[in-house]
Amino acid sequence: MKTAVLLLAHGTPDSVSEIPEYLRNVTGGRPIPDTVIEEVAHRYSLIGHSPLTDITMRQAALLAEVLSMPVYVGMRNWRPYIADIVRAMRTDGIARVVTLCLAPQNSRTSVGLYRTAAFKEAAGMAIDFVDSWHDHPQLIEAFAERLKAALAKVGRGTSVIFTAHSVPSRTISDGDPYEQQAKETAALVALEAELPDSQWVFAFQSQGMSGGPWIGPTVEETLRSLKAEGYSHALIQPVVFVCDHVEVLYDIDIGFRDYGSQIGIQVSRTESLNDSPAFIAALADLVQRRLERHAGLPVEQAF
Repeated sequence: MKTAVLLLAHGTPDSVSEIPEYLRNVTGGRPIPDTVIEEVAHRYSLIGHSPLTDITMRQAALLAEVLSMPVYVGMRNWRPYIADIVRAMRTDGIARVVTLCLAPQNSRTSVGLYRTAAFKEAAGMAIDFVDSWHDHPQLIEAFAERLKAALAKVGRGTSVIFTAHSVPSRTISDGDPYEQQAKETAALVALEAELPDSQWVFAFQSQGMSGGPWIGPTVEETLRSLKAEGYSHALIQPVVFVCDHVEVLYDIDIGFRDYGSQIGIQVSRTESLNDSPAFIAALADLVQRRLERHAGLPVEQAF
C-alpha cells in the first residue's frame, strides 16, 4: 500500500491584493474591519513577499529526498489547500499518510483545525496524525544550533527572549496545552544551548487585532523590563515558527527592532530553521519513528 507524508502549514497569500480573501479564510468568513485589512496589507508590503509557501515546499522536497518517499504539502488558509491536496493524494493511490503539522506545539486553535481539515477529506486513506512534537530532541538541537550561532555573534551576555505566537486567553483557560508546550520547548532549547536561567525570558508575540484578551507578556513589555534591568541588547528566538514569514520578517525584524530603538535597546534575532539540515533530520526522524511503529501491521491496526 502506498505511503506518503503530508506536511501542513498555515499558508500565505501570494500578493497584497489577495489579503482580504486570505483573512476571510483565517477568520472562517467572519467580517474583518477595514483597518485590520489595511494594516496586514501594509505589513506584507513592507516585507515584499512572505516566503512561507516557498520554504515549506523546499522543506518537503528535502524531506522526500531523505525518506525516499513522496511528501505532499497542504495549507489551511491558502493555496494549495489541505482539502485539494488530500484529494490529489487519494487520486495518486496513497493509502497511508503520516501527517505532520509544521507547528510543533499542539493547540486546538491551530493544530486542531489542521487535523480537522485533513481528516475531513481522508475517506479511503488511513492517517497517522502527529499531534505535537514540541520536545523532539532533534527539533531542540536544531533550535539550539541557531541560538548558539547567534550568541557567538552578539555575545553570550545578551538576554534571550524566546517567543511564541499569542493565542486568545479563553483558549488557554479551557485547558489547551499550547502555552505549557511552548514554554517547555524554550526551556529545552536553553538547556541544550547551555544558557543560564538568568539569561533568558519568555514572551508572546503577534497578538491578534480582533479584540479580546490575548496571552502575554508581550514582547514590548518584556523589552521594557530588560531595558530597566540594564540590558542594551536582546536576542529574540521564536520557538513555534519553523520558517520565515510575516510574523518573523515584519513583527520581529521591523516592529520589535523599531520599538527597541525607541526605548534604547538593540533587538536582533536568531536565523529561522527554514531548510537547515538539522531541522530536516528532525522531520525525517519523526516520520521514520511513526513508520517503524506501524511496520508489519494491517493498515486498520497500524493507522
